Amino acid sequence: MKKERITRRKAIKRIGILGGAVAMSLFAPVSMVSSSENNGSFAVLGVGKDIKTDPGALIRKVINQAGGMERFISRGDVVAIKPNISWARRPEFGATTNPDLLEEVVKLCFDAGAKKVIIADNTIHSPSRCYALTGAGMVARNTGAKIMSPRSYFIREMNLKGKRIGIWPVFIPFVEADKVINIPIAKHHQLSGLTMGMKNWIGAVGGRRNALHQDIHQSIVDLARFFHPDLTIIDSIRIMIRNGPSGGSLDDVRIKNTVILSNDPVMADSLGAKLFGVNPEDIGYIRLAKAQRLGNYPSESRTKRVYL
Repeated sequence: MKKERITRRKAIKRIGILGGAVAMSLFAPVSMVSSSENNGSFAVLGVGKDIKTDPGALIRKVINQAGGMERFISRGDVVAIKPNISWARRPEFGATTNPDLLEEVVKLCFDAGAKKVIIADNTIHSPSRCYALTGAGMVARNTGAKIMSPRSYFIREMNLKGKRIGIWPVFIPFVEADKVINIPIAKHHQLSGLTMGMKNWIGAVGGRRNALHQDIHQSIVDLARFFHPDLTIIDSIRIMIRNGPSGGSLDDVRIKNTVILSNDPVMADSLGAKLFGVNPEDIGYIRLAKAQRLGNYPSESRTKRVYL
């Protein structure tokens, strides 16, 4: 008898939504699987050779090297994508996910047979301004993806079962979707040192998010464990080397023309840290995530490098 594939969507349906709230005491996120436990970690590091590198072409080559989007997305899947579009900044300022990269990932999901692709982020600046200036709104129009604002009826309280975070409001597309792809941008952050994949999940919750900054490194790990995506794709086309996370000056930006893809959040962020010349062990949440068995540090045997 063929074993049923349990997706986030099926798990939510089995639990049931009662009166607009999830039955929290029964909820356990199906994505909460440690990469170090399943020993299937891998990464692909894609590097563009010149300043005119096409982000869409680069991520397409990286995903092909990882086995193609069909390796991750099945026909009929609902896919939720979490970019960092929290700030009303144009792409050249390096504060938000590159729209060309985002658009190509959406197209590849549809090409792989996705039934629906949702782009969602709980933005800091007003959603409409963020969608316009970051280019995410144009991506949705160009591809047919649905862009979802964090309205109150898309937020549910759930038990994250973290070391620090228990019951917390969650942006529901990321637990109802069949597959989740995290597409952050790599940049400096005044509190956490760097913000890349794992920290990007602060944009997937509601509530008093400033309270998460009181113990920010463990909060990041709790969120990363709960949301644990099928893929992390770190946009390092441009990186912000100081004055993050919002930036606002081109002097803070460096061109790296790099994309990192991994099924392991620790591996992805560790590779991203190295682009800043930072030892991953020196970033608190990366060190904690590794210690708490959320993933592995990168190794040559598990990291492919491709060039465009």
